[in-house]
Amino acid sequence: MGNRFEISVIGHDEKMADHQIDLAVSEIQRIEKLLTTFSNESVTFEINENAGIKPVKVPQEVFDLISRCQTISKITQGAFDISYGGIDKRFWNFDLKMTELPNANDAKKAVSLINYQNILLNPADKTVFLKQKGMRIGFGGIGKGYAAEQAKKVLIKAGIKSGIVNAAGDLTTWGFQENGEPWTIGIADPNKKEALFSSFKITNTSVATSGNYEKYVVIAGKRYSHTINPKTGFPVSGIKSVTIIAENAEIADALATPVTVLGIEIGLDFINQLPNIGCIIIDDFNQIYHSNNINLS
Repeated sequence: MGNRFEISVIGHDEKMADHQIDLAVSEIQRIEKLLTTFSNESVTFEINENAGIKPVKVPQEVFDLISRCQTISKITQGAFDISYGGIDKRFWNFDLKMTELPNANDAKKAVSLINYQNILLNPADKTVFLKQKGMRIGFGGIGKGYAAEQAKKVLIKAGIKSGIVNAAGDLTTWGFQENGEPWTIGIADPNKKEALFSSFKITNTSVATSGNYEKYVVIAGKRYSHTINPKTGFPVSGIKSVTIIAENAEIADALATPVTVLGIEIGLDFINQLPNIGCIIIDDFNQIYHSNNINLS
């Protein structure tokens, strides 16, 4: 999935544990084949190829995932939108060659096809139709979390009572360490790669972080994230990282990006209205903000 997955489990038999991990790896690979946009054999590719042409019948699993994505798009008022796939990567290169922001009109054109309301779902036929030609969907904002959650389910079904599935920082935990303690999870320091900003203990909980510390550009002294606001067509600025804590890795992954897009005040107000969801935000000046249900003291 273009990301590093790490799987840790607690077991009494090393050979059996290795076999169970292999089952989880196979599940991640199965999901990748469904969701990838880099293979012309995936159902995602077929949906995109038929944009503006005809509906595509999809597996129940994919239909349900897209349906959940649509729900998240609605509650975030479009800050989360899987139809971002039409953005021209050459337009948003976010490398050292990018020395100025795009023209406002050009930016608007670049995101003109981003509109979750034009993803039409037919529950009776289990079809997905992208209403406008040129539209493309992608699961970059939710795919890692979904794969991690599904891999966890496979491991639990196989008899693993404690473990962690870490999908490049989007992780899910269950059970306890060998010593009976909860798992210790670290939040990356947005200023120092490979360093920790903070850590806390969790179990049966998921964490996802969206940060601009790995892919960003500085223009006129201001840092811009690779995250694009789907409404304006401009990169998001002002936030270094957003960490979401939730019961489900898919939800945690899906909420991290829209909070970044919504901004600190609106993003935290949004999270505070959701049950059992926590949020920690670090802004460009290293100021820390958090939802009402988190105590960092």
